[in-house]
Amino acid sequence: MKLVANIKLTPTPEQAEALRATLERCNEACNWLSEQAFATKTTRQYDMHKSFYAQVRERFGLSAQATVRCIAKVADAYKIDQKTLRVFRKHAAQPYDDRILSFKPDDIVSLWVLSGRTKVGYVCGDHQRKMLVYRKGEVDLMLVRGQWYLAAVCDFDDPALLTPGGMLGVDFGIVNIATDSLGKQHSGAAVEAYRARYAKRRTTLQSVGTKAAKRCLRKMSGKQRRFHKHENHCISKSIVATAERSGLGIALEDLTHIRARAKAHKEQRKRLHNWSFAQLRGFVEYKARQAGVLCESVDPRYTSQQCFACGHIARQNRKSQSKFLCVACGHGDHADHNAAGNIASRATVNKPMFAHLYVPGAVESPLL
Repeated sequence: MKLVANIKLTPTPEQAEALRATLERCNEACNWLSEQAFATKTTRQYDMHKSFYAQVRERFGLSAQATVRCIAKVADAYKIDQKTLRVFRKHAAQPYDDRILSFKPDDIVSLWVLSGRTKVGYVCGDHQRKMLVYRKGEVDLMLVRGQWYLAAVCDFDDPALLTPGGMLGVDFGIVNIATDSLGKQHSGAAVEAYRARYAKRRTTLQSVGTKAAKRCLRKMSGKQRRFHKHENHCISKSIVATAERSGLGIALEDLTHIRARAKAHKEQRKRLHNWSFAQLRGFVEYKARQAGVLCESVDPRYTSQQCFACGHIARQNRKSQSKFLCVACGHGDHADHNAAGNIASRATVNKPMFAHLYVPGAVESPLL
């Protein structure tokens, strides 16, 4: 399993200027390479190296290995789409490898710049420091909002999967971001309040249009995304911890293309398109792999309308966003909790050696 450790560099002003010049020169070289590759339809790394290596070194004054990395960067970009000219931003991230970057003792990293090697200090938390032990492969040099970072790829061995004693179903939603079949809910109230507040502020500033307003908009950029990411990390960590502690696997909804399928009015669409469920699911999956917890995907269709007790499916079962009452057997529960039970049950059908775990009436909020 590969994860990325983000390390913040602490360069002196002179080193920062050298890093900036290096990044700009490398991206100039990448744009030139991209133009040549597009014009000659030479997009394979081997062919690009053979045709343009010497010219790049002569034109841009890059070292041998930096040139190799630029060629690889452009070739990787054309693997995505060969019909469009690939353009690189002035300060786009630049990949390094072990020949032009190495980590030294005392939180020092030695890396290549246009003038030669330079040793730059870095800071990181204990978690990132432990990850760096498993560093393998490329490290990207990044300039983000005036701060310098290294993104180091760390390759971990997957732990052996534990044999679960059952499956923990997890229902994703907007009002409640996640509800599990044991009855634990993660409310979306804080996320929605944050979204609404920033949407209102953003609209106000955009209507003003002054330089000061645009400056504020730049400062706001990315705050909502970072807040969502933090919330998703917390929720996914809690879900995996619950499953690990209970000796259970995790069953998740497969919500691929949910935005295209879902029908919603204007206000709901705003909330739906600000809902980073794919990120949350990805966080649950990788944290589960780290913990050795089995993680399965199931078809989510009709899980919100199906009665967990008798299996009857009807729209009328769903009385409101939060209330579920089966018209066939009278089973009542919180709608999200009932759906989580169905998800756990479907994962059990896919793997019949496991039992699903559903605690009726576990959600404390009033149901009916």
